[in-house]
Amino acid sequence: MGQDVGRRGGTGRTDDGGGESGGRGRAGDPSPGDGAGGGAPRGLIAQLRRPPGGRDARIMLLGQLLDRTGTGVWAAASVLYFTFVVGLDAGRLGLMLGVAAVAGIVGSPVAGHLADRFAVRHLLMACHALRMVALCAMLAVTRFELLLLLVAVTHLGDRAAKTLEMLFATRVAGERRATYQALSRSVANGGYAVGAGLAAVGLAVGTPTAYRVLILANALSFLAAAALVWRTREPRGRGRLVAPPAPPGGAPPGPGAEQGGGRSPWRDRGYLRFVLLDIPLNLDDAILNVGLPLWLVHHTTAPHAVVPAFLALNTVLVVVLQLHVSARVTRPRQAATAVGWYGAFLLGSCALLALAPGQGPWAASLTLLAAAALVTAAELVRSVCSWELAVSLAPPAARASYLGVAGISPSVQKAAGPLLLTGAVMAAGPAGWLALGAGVAGLALVQRRAALVRLDQVRPDAPARPAPTAGGGRS
Repeated sequence: MGQDVGRRGGTGRTDDGGGESGGRGRAGDPSPGDGAGGGAPRGLIAQLRRPPGGRDARIMLLGQLLDRTGTGVWAAASVLYFTFVVGLDAGRLGLMLGVAAVAGIVGSPVAGHLADRFAVRHLLMACHALRMVALCAMLAVTRFELLLLLVAVTHLGDRAAKTLEMLFATRVAGERRATYQALSRSVANGGYAVGAGLAAVGLAVGTPTAYRVLILANALSFLAAAALVWRTREPRGRGRLVAPPAPPGGAPPGPGAEQGGGRSPWRDRGYLRFVLLDIPLNLDDAILNVGLPLWLVHHTTAPHAVVPAFLALNTVLVVVLQLHVSARVTRPRQAATAVGWYGAFLLGSCALLALAPGQGPWAASLTLLAAAALVTAAELVRSVCSWELAVSLAPPAARASYLGVAGISPSVQKAAGPLLLTGAVMAAGPAGWLALGAGVAGLALVQRRAALVRLDQVRPDAPARPAPTAGGGRS
């Protein structure tokens, strides 16, 4: 789960040189009430007031809140807009969403590649501006071909922006990036919830003008987010990162500098193995958003009104528990070990889904809600494990490019996960769910073993360090 949050002489610097912003002091340095020591605030609000990374992190989190609020509006209204206002049939709408998912896969490695050469802030502002322009253009476009291009551009910018946000956090939050990631996810889920609520108002009106106002609101959220990013300072590590110098005495660089040659992640088989295994370890997203609703509607007697409760339960649990989960795992080896819990939670949720058919409405509803809770537990573990391992398994000399490649995993899952669930798992009935859970649990153990082996190669002599508390207990 968690990040390498251990202390190094009190500086809080990342080993890629991150943690300093614009020459105004180290963003990773602990400050009173910063959550880095014994007097650390434990609540979500207190952590948001003094996040790892200080002022710049606080501004970036506010920008993410506005961004995700607009995204929540878009997620709730886009399909209905294209269906009832633009007039697209199901076939063309499905093609549009498929092309957009493929474009999202490209966005992460492109962003990582560019971040090795240009300022992260400027790239992130460009992503916000790109999405804003594309959304505004949709208001004046009705041709399917142009809409296809515009939606693909927005998804490419969305995935690129998430990768750049991850890199920004890695640099400004230093070794407390676990806490930052937990705050980021809590903020994001809160933004999605607010956006969905705003969209509900517009959808209740239901006029074409109301739909267009919702799209414009999303575009304006990107403008506001870009303005906030402009107010931050470029984190240390901007521009192309170079290989670390040889240690005194002419000793050869350690394994961490050798992995991947410090250059291209595409030639690093160990890291590509991690990225490949991480794809099925993102399936909680498809299960929550596609599998649970469709299974309820077509295979159980649970009332359809339970479907919104899945997302509501997920949102509340993530906002309330993400900080606590992140605080339980604070070092890379702990993150690798915790991957096994992801498989266990997902196996449990799949087993409950397999039990739901044939039960009465109340029993089926409770079973499915329990499955949603376990899926959320898997998500809480995955969100921090994937983040920490993507950073820790990458060589510091080329971390931006490596994180860009790591961003492919959730993008591929978003494109392929729904197809896997609808085309194979649910078609096989309860046995399909059991097979999926067992398969993911097995792959989680493979990922756990592979990550531990690579960590031994990268940092074989890393000392054990005490874990600071950050809104929860110790590991």
